[in-house]
Amino acid sequence: MPFINIKQYEPVELAPGARARTPYGTNLMLSFLELDEGSLIPPHKHPHEQGGMLLEGNMELTIGDETRHCQPGDMYIIPPNTLHTAKPIDGPAVVLDIFSPVREDYAELFNKYIP
Repeated sequence: MPFINIKQYEPVELAPGARARTPYGTNLMLSFLELDEGSLIPPHKHPHEQGGMLLEGNMELTIGDETRHCQPGDMYIIPPNTLHTAKPIDGPAVVLDIFSPVREDYAELFNKYIP
């Protein structure tokens, strides 16, 4: 599976208005996240390192005690076990997140490839 067509993965709703499609390999996981206007990824933390990039729209991202207004092309790295939250601003947003190691909780939810 060296090439991925994200449309061949069934989206899973993580929170109201927040859908992810999450293919993964042995050591890392990609998460294509679509956020509807008014949605919210609630504050949470996990033992995985997370990096990401805002692809479309605008987003308010809080990592630990710092909040930033992100625009397309902005990237971030969230250290393991750090509280973080995100919400789109003035419309929908699309985000690409990368997790390492693979999130076991997501792997169970997202192993839904559509042939």
